[in-house]
Amino acid sequence: MAGDGRVIRSFWRIALMAGSGVICLAAGTACSSSEPSPDPAAVDVEAATKETEDWRAKHEASYRSEWATIAGLHFLEPGSHTAGNAPTNDIILPTSVSSPRIGRFVLTGDVVRFEPERGSQVHISGRPVTQAVDLMDDAASEPDRLEIGGIRMVVHRSGARTSLRVWDPEGELARGFLGFRWFAIQMDYRVTGRLIRDATPRDVQVPNTFGDLDTYQTEGVVEFTLKGQTLRLRPFTTRAKRFYFVFRDRSSGDETYEAARFLYSDLRDDGTTVLDFNQAYNPPCSFNPYTTCPIPLPENRLAVKILAGERAYPVHVPLPKS
Repeated sequence: MAGDGRVIRSFWRIALMAGSGVICLAAGTACSSSEPSPDPAAVDVEAATKETEDWRAKHEASYRSEWATIAGLHFLEPGSHTAGNAPTNDIILPTSVSSPRIGRFVLTGDVVRFEPERGSQVHISGRPVTQAVDLMDDAASEPDRLEIGGIRMVVHRSGARTSLRVWDPEGELARGFLGFRWFAIQMDYRVTGRLIRDATPRDVQVPNTFGDLDTYQTEGVVEFTLKGQTLRLRPFTTRAKRFYFVFRDRSSGDETYEAARFLYSDLRDDGTTVLDFNQAYNPPCSFNPYTTCPIPLPENRLAVKILAGERAYPVHVPLPKS
C-alpha cells in the first residue's frame, strides 16, 4: 500500500507539472520546461501592470496640460518683432490676450529680449514686467515664462533657430484634443535590454519635424530580445543613467503614429535596462503641429511590429513643411 501511495503521488506530481508546461520523467530527475523562462522584467505581472497604469495616467495629465494646449510657434529673425492681439503685429497672439500690443521681442545673436508696452500686464513668475528683460529659453532648468491672462509664452530653440512658443489652454487645439488610445498591457512587450557601450559617448545631430538639427548625446546601443528576435535601439542619454528612445517599427503609419514613438528607461548598475513598450507613446507632433519632434535615427527603424503602447492618433495631423 505504501508503494501504491508513492506511485499515485508521483502520478499527480507529473500531471500538475505537465499542466504548467513542465514535465518530470521520473522522481529525482531534472525537470525541463516546454517553454522558455519568461523575461525577469515581466515576472511580477501585477506590479508591472500597476506601474504602467500609473505611468499612463500621469503621462496623460501632463500631455493634456503641457502639449495639447500649445497654440503657436513663431520663428524669430534677427531684429524686433511686435506682439499682441492686433492683426498688424508681427506675432499675432490669441484673442484672449486683452492688449492690442503687449510689447516686442528683439533677437540679437542668441539672446531674446522682451520690451514691454506700457501697461501691458505681462508677468514673469507672478511679477509684472515693467522694463526690458533678457529671457532664458526652455533649454534652461528654469526658463522665463511670460504670462498674460491665461496665455503663456517661452523662448524655444529648434536647432540653430529661435522661436517663441505660445500656450492657450482655451485655444482651438486644446479644445479639440481627441485624447489617448492604448493597446492592452502585455507582459511579452516588457523586456530586459543590455547596454553595449560605444568607445566614448558622443553627440549626434538629429533632424526634427521642422527640418532643424538638434543635438543629443548617446553612449551606445541597447540590445534586447522581443518575441524571439534580437533587436537593437540607440537611446539618447538625457541625464546620468536615463535613456530616451526615439523609434519606428513596422506598425508606424498603420496601427501606430507614422513619424515615431518615444520610450524612456533607466540604466541599472549592472548595465541592464527594462524596456516596457507598454509605455511607448506618441510624440506631441502626432496631434499638435506647433511642436518640434526628433526623427528616428536610421538604426532605430525596426523591421518588426510593436503592437504595444500608444495607438495612432485618431486623425492625421500633417507635419509642418521644413
